[in-house]
Amino acid sequence: MSKPVFGVTYDYRCPFARNAHEHLVVALRGGADWDVEFTPFSLSQAHVEEGGLPVWDDPAKAPDLLAIEAGLVVRDEFPDKFYDVHLGLFTARHDRGLDLRDESVVRDVLGAAGVDAGDVLRTVADGGPHQTFRKEHETAVANHQVFGVPTFVVGDKAAFVRIMTRPGDDASGAAKTIDAVLALFDDHPELNEFKHTSLSR
Repeated sequence: MSKPVFGVTYDYRCPFARNAHEHLVVALRGGADWDVEFTPFSLSQAHVEEGGLPVWDDPAKAPDLLAIEAGLVVRDEFPDKFYDVHLGLFTARHDRGLDLRDESVVRDVLGAAGVDAGDVLRTVADGGPHQTFRKEHETAVANHQVFGVPTFVVGDKAAFVRIMTRPGDDASGAAKTIDAVLALFDDHPELNEFKHTSLSR
């Protein structure tokens, strides 16, 4: 059987993206045999009204893009540190309640992961990660009509998915959760939306 190849979008502000990407990283670290593309998506851009100034061209929105752009530098130049930074940025936002628009917060996450924050932020300032972010976001929208996070992209199919749990350190459980999502693409293409009306607490 060939290795599953798929992408998953993220924006660090979304708690459901946090849940999905924790499952992905925990499972991958536990040996899950997947080829995953971590695809940035800007919720700020998704909420720009038609005809409005794109966030990519609005200097006032630069802080909204900072954390993802820093993460992209790590993803592309220091891949062995990416999982730590990726989860660290989600943790800073959702577990610690910090503002990822604050450069010092991003610096702290990078440093805790053993990445030279100065080098990363200088690369961000050069503008390359900004263009990468824009291209990957716009490609996801153009090719797959992506509107939010997390969206799973498998081949020419895409689905917005909300995973309600966090995996903790259960790599096996995390892998089963993601495998169940992937199975829906092939096994139940007729299922477009399945949403519980209430949640057990």
